[in-house]
Parts: sequence; C-alpha cells; structure tokens
Amino acid sequence: MRSVAAHEGTRRGGLVITFASIWSWMVLGVTVLVWCPMVAIVRLVTAPFDPGRYWAGFLFRKLAVVHQRLNPLWHFTVSGTMPSDPRRPYVVVSNHESFVDILLISHLPWEMKWLSKVEMFKIPLVGWMMRLAGDVPLRRGESSSAVTAMAACRDRLERRVSVMIFPEGTRSASGELAAFKDGAFRLAIETGTTILPVAVHGTRTALRKHDWRLGRSRAEARVLEPVDVSELDASDVATLRERVRDRIAVELISMRAELDAVDV
Repeated sequence: MRSVAAHEGTRRGGLVITFASIWSWMVLGVTVLVWCPMVAIVRLVTAPFDPGRYWAGFLFRKLAVVHQRLNPLWHFTVSGTMPSDPRRPYVVVSNHESFVDILLISHLPWEMKWLSKVEMFKIPLVGWMMRLAGDVPLRRGESSSAVTAMAACRDRLERRVSVMIFPEGTRSASGELAAFKDGAFRLAIETGTTILPVAVHGTRTALRKHDWRLGRSRAEARVLEPVDVSELDASDVATLRERVRDRIAVELISMRAELDAVDV
C-alpha cells in the first residue's frame, strides 16, 4: 500500500510540474511579447537625456521579476546591503550556477549592463531588448571581441551605469565555484571602479537538464560588502581576483547551510 501511495504521489507531483511548466513558459512568452515594445518606447523617449540607457535597461530587467512572481515553481529572494545610490557605477561580479542566475540577479533594485555571449543577442525579441538596453556582447574565444567588450564596459561605467560580469566565464558544470578570470578585476582597477560581489545559490534546480519542464527552486542573490580598488594597480589583479572569489566562496557555504536548515 505504501508503494502504491508513493507512486501516486510521484505521479501527481509530476503532473503538477508539467502543468506549472506549461503555464510558466506561456507567461514568459506573453511577457516577452508585451515587454519588447515597452522597452523600445522607453528607449526612444529617454534617448535625449539618458545616453547610458539606464531606464530602458531597468524596465527590461523587470520582465524577470514579473515572470518569477507568476511562476509557482520558483521562489527568489535578494538580500544584503543594496547600494544607496543606484547611479554609482560598480563592477558587479557573481558566481554562475545556472542560466536562471540572470533572471534572479535581475531582481536586484538597480540597473546593470550585462556582459553576455553574443549568441544571446540573436534570440528574437530578447536579443533585441538586450541591444536596446545597452548590454555588451562577447564572442568567446576571440581576443579582439574581448577587447571591444571591455571598451564597451568602460563606456557604460563612464555613463554612471554598473556592469555585471560572471568571472567564471560560463556556468559551473559541477555546481562548485570554478576559477575566476581576470577581466572583471582588471577592468575595475583600470577604471578605479569599486567591485560589488554577489553570491547566488539555489538556481541549479530551476531548469531540468535535457527536459523542457522547469524544476522547483528556492534561490537567493546576496549582495556582499563592496571591495575598494582605489589603492590597487595592474600588479594586484590576481590578488584582487582571489580575494573576491574567496569572499563569495565563504558566503556560499553559509547560504547552503541556511537553505538546508529551511528544507529540514
């Protein structure tokens, strides 16, 4: 009897996941269709006084907030001390667990321009909004593209808009924190821009591997203490990189322990 009841519970759970996933994908599609002209209009209206495309980008990120609130499978939170001035530029860096990290970090209450692989810009509607928002494309493996992308990031910082970079370069296949690349830290030192670390945990379960269905996720993005770089120079890139990575690694241990305590 217990095995029959367990099987029935599993079946019902699977049906819930299936129907919730269908609903969530429909909501995402409709939201993208509605959002694209809205972002285009905001960009057009604000162009004369907003060269940094702050407000077009800010609206674009809210798409993720609306979708998550209508998605019964995902529960996202943000924590930590948020910047008091949203127009003070930071080089924001975060660990990278899943594609859903992008949707989670978009819940933070200020605008950032994302350094993103060029393939993302080719997605209809979403890619168009990324261009309207002023996000920065990067073609992996091409040094010339990296140089161009870093120049674009400097431009965004000069226009008083933060930039968001995943220093691991790509999502961690194992879930463990991978080595950080130098780019974000060299950018911060060269421009004298404070680094703002963010620790992300819980998004790996949001997307099922090799499955169109979504998964249940309780995820959090935690803003950590800013790291000043004003006294550093090019010789300090590696030290800064490891210092920030260690800080995120320590915070992830704490976040995992807290999540485990909630699940018990």
